[in-house]
Amino acid sequence: MNRKQPLVSVVIPNYNYGRALELCLRAALAQTYEPLEVLLIDDCSTDDSVAVAEACGVRVISTGVNSGVATTRNTGAAHARGEIIVFVDSDVAMEPDAVANAVALLDSDPRIGAVCGTYDAEPLIRDSLVEEYRCLHQFYWLAETEGRIGTLHTAICAMPARVFAEIGPFNPRLRHTEDGDYAARICRSYEVHSSTAVRGRHDHDDTWRVVLRKVFHRTRLHIPLYVRRGDLPGGIATGPRAGASVAALLALLTLPLGLIAPPWLLAPAALLAFTLLADTALHRFVLRRRGPLFAAYFAFTHTVVNAVIAAGAGVGVLQWLASRRFRRLYEPGEHLAPVRAAG
Repeated sequence: MNRKQPLVSVVIPNYNYGRALELCLRAALAQTYEPLEVLLIDDCSTDDSVAVAEACGVRVISTGVNSGVATTRNTGAAHARGEIIVFVDSDVAMEPDAVANAVALLDSDPRIGAVCGTYDAEPLIRDSLVEEYRCLHQFYWLAETEGRIGTLHTAICAMPARVFAEIGPFNPRLRHTEDGDYAARICRSYEVHSSTAVRGRHDHDDTWRVVLRKVFHRTRLHIPLYVRRGDLPGGIATGPRAGASVAALLALLTLPLGLIAPPWLLAPAALLAFTLLADTALHRFVLRRRGPLFAAYFAFTHTVVNAVIAAGAGVGVLQWLASRRFRRLYEPGEHLAPVRAAG
């Protein structure tokens, strides 16, 4: 006799993502797995998100006050009836078998406390070249780190409800790094696995301003966590990738020296070569998939993003040295008020 399948609660935190929300909800409702409930947790959106969800027949729960994604996920977990919770960002449309594959992986080993999904190589909504860059970059590094990981990707993330209750809620004080904080906590007791069998299409950020602002502040706000850990968690945050980011920033900073004396151009040229060679496999992947013209655009964009990551890390280190409150950002109980990114 087959064992009864556990109820899965798909919890979708949302704030003003009405544009992609219908695709997300319909993908959640079309999952091959049963039994399943879908909950939209709306963080007081000002667009048509609630109307979109209601038109899809999805239950909507409001946070009451705009509070950030950590509080929104916590609210969803509090209302979920399932034995397994699958958090899905409202700009991600899961493949039909994503939930079934996540449940199977959780069931395969009791040591696994969370299963994280990956992104497809194609965006959910195609808008801009910088979005194409983000899509291919994140597809590559998520697929590259398949298996046990030391971090948490919450765009698609499945975990037993008992594990969530044991580890506790996401820290509502954090606006950009709540997943990194949760990863540090859950990895003390359980394994976290990433799987390309749990996949979805993501409506990535589509403007330079949003992309650069996001990578800057996420890097800056991760610095106290990395210091507390004493290492980098892997994935996109590794020693070689950190070195490539520093080299990219130094290449841009030393470029003006060539205007003073042309021989000085050797310095930024060497630094640029280093940052490109550090991601040789990534650039080869993009070249094979999209051809030389887009590969050149990708390399330029990746260099700029790397430089901004290094700048964010530098500012984060300075904040860590100057601010006791910033150093205590990830200490237990430090969630009196949400930390908001500047700009």
